[in-house]
Amino acid sequence: MSDATVPPYVQGHNLLAGRSVLITAAAGAGIGFAAAKKAVEEGCRAIMISDIHEQRLAEAADRLRATAPDTPVFSRLCDVTMEDQVQALVGEADERLEAIDVLINNAGLGGLKPVTEMTDADWNRVIDITLTGTMRMTRATLKTMIPRRRGAIVNNASVLGWRAQKGQSHYAAAKAGVMAFTRCSALEAAEHGIRINAVSPSIAMHDFLKKASPQDELDRLAEREAFGRAAEVWEVANVMMFLASDYAGYMVGEIVSVSSQRA
Repeated sequence: MSDATVPPYVQGHNLLAGRSVLITAAAGAGIGFAAAKKAVEEGCRAIMISDIHEQRLAEAADRLRATAPDTPVFSRLCDVTMEDQVQALVGEADERLEAIDVLINNAGLGGLKPVTEMTDADWNRVIDITLTGTMRMTRATLKTMIPRRRGAIVNNASVLGWRAQKGQSHYAAAKAGVMAFTRCSALEAAEHGIRINAVSPSIAMHDFLKKASPQDELDRLAEREAFGRAAEVWEVANVMMFLASDYAGYMVGEIVSVSSQRA
């Protein structure tokens, strides 16, 4: 395969047959929706998606129903910075899905700003959505999974949790926190038969990222990848499906890099 050539889309293999799935930030065209689409293609028995954008969320749910007409699809607005909304989402998902088998924590917020220009509000918002939001969702969902002694949680981290990049100190700190939170919470969850792991993408191109970052910066980052291109969002979703499935049954607290960066 030559540089910048996108491989064929990988079809489903029933990796999530019999499982229900809850995904945050799943509207639009990003990794969250790609994961939702993959989940129904992988045979999940039911799915609930959430987001803060009402119209996009409704459109995403309709697209999933068109993809898998026989799979129950539910949706609910949720701002992961609001504990009452998190509790309402998890409570409704637990009821409608008849237990949450898989949680995918995808909500996050980035941006490009030097430290000297960063306000407390800039910093706090990125941390609250990206890191604390992941904690809130995990905390609420674990309380439903622990009594059943089953479940899998997949968090969305970033290579910036490992790698330095100018203008990204708030986002990198949040994603490094997601990594540490994944490792620590995974040890606690494992005692109850529940697995928590994370993916760590480098760059996956989608519309929201294009709006949040300068195109020349995105092009520069993509060119650094071994394949000379950014990942497709579904390539990241593929690894999420693996971590949610029984194929990752012995993996606990792992951070799996989804990247083709040069060694």
